[in-house]
Amino acid sequence: MTGSDSKSIMRSLGEFVGHVVKGIKTDPAAPQVKEVGRSVETEDRGDVVLRRTTIDEVELRNPPEPESSDPSPPA
Repeated sequence: MTGSDSKSIMRSLGEFVGHVVKGIKTDPAAPQVKEVGRSVETEDRGDVVLRRTTIDEVELRNPPEPESSDPSPPA
């Protein structure tokens, strides 16, 4: 699709339903893992190719709760 073409109402509705279904199926308690780096080193030794892949990931087990702008007074 180009920038000048507009989406049909049925396509927009399908995308909306897809986002809702994905939100329902996603487990909010599951740890979030984000890949932050990947490096591949390759060395060719005639008939043998040595390849080392390193993947750096960050796992958020308990993501911080967003602080509300209106704090409630302690009870």
